[in-house]
Amino acid sequence: MVPKGLGRHLIVEMWGVDPALLDDEEKLRSVLLKAAEVAGGKIIGVLFHKFEPQGVTGVVAIAESHISIHTWPEHGYAAIDIFTCGSHVDPWRAFEYSMKELKPKNVNVFEIKRGVMAGEGEEF
Repeated sequence: MVPKGLGRHLIVEMWGVDPALLDDEEKLRSVLLKAAEVAGGKIIGVLFHKFEPQGVTGVVAIAESHISIHTWPEHGYAAIDIFTCGSHVDPWRAFEYSMKELKPKNVNVFEIKRGVMAGEGEEF
């Protein structure tokens, strides 16, 4: 039986990203907005914050859930969550776009099916 669920959640860890990029609030905002768009999400809100002396956190709320990032430039590390609901939004497209733009040297990505129900919900 194919697992069914309400959403898909990608947990992404990127290592070896350019520290200057991880400290650039505007560039990261642009990357996440475009990632939401290429995934097929409908953007409903955006909130980003630049920390001092370094680091950025941000979230792009989409009608189908969210894409978020938190960065540690001093470690070349970014933690990204891509959570989408419904069958018309593809979190893997957002992931691929983020990879292309952030160019990590190493990446770990895990997919979690959310709201898995036997015999109900959307097939993924």
